[in-house]
Amino acid sequence: METFLSVLVGFGLSAACGFRVFVPLLVVSIASHSGHLQLSPGFEWMGSDAALVAFATATVLEIAGYYIPWVDNLLDTVASPAAIIAGTLVTASLVTDMSPFLKWTLAVIAGGGVAGLVQGATVVTRGASSAGTGGLANPILATAELGGSLITSLLSLIAPALVVFMIGVLLFFAGWKLFQKRAKQPAKI
Repeated sequence: METFLSVLVGFGLSAACGFRVFVPLLVVSIASHSGHLQLSPGFEWMGSDAALVAFATATVLEIAGYYIPWVDNLLDTVASPAAIIAGTLVTASLVTDMSPFLKWTLAVIAGGGVAGLVQGATVVTRGASSAGTGGLANPILATAELGGSLITSLLSLIAPALVVFMIGVLLFFAGWKLFQKRAKQPAKI
């Protein structure tokens, strides 16, 4: 049961990495540093003082960068692969009592995959916002993404099953909307 819960926590934190790369890493570092979260062997460094300072600095810089119009679009270019890596890292750091092969396979597919899906959705949304408003609405979007990352990160530690359920529902509705949009398009001959 403990392994299952650690997978759920890792999955939820990986989704949060799709909103903001460093916020979930900072949350993991704080929770580990304070003794509220046990990291997998080999990942104890994430709870160190140095990691805490590094993640806090990176979080502040990332948040500030997303409030500068057009810089936010540039950050999305860098954040897309970084989110996948962070999602993989977070999941691997939390999964215990599992063979390394299975742990890393799960971390790459589930952790990196969900982080990539969420990040992809934010990139598309930011692109539409930039095109539609000339970037004027992007700070509102940046605030929503920051809130999503914080809430998802904290809820992943408190109620991981709820977060995974919510992610599943959101992915279902996003897939359903995409399916409906494609079904309405005329067939090209």
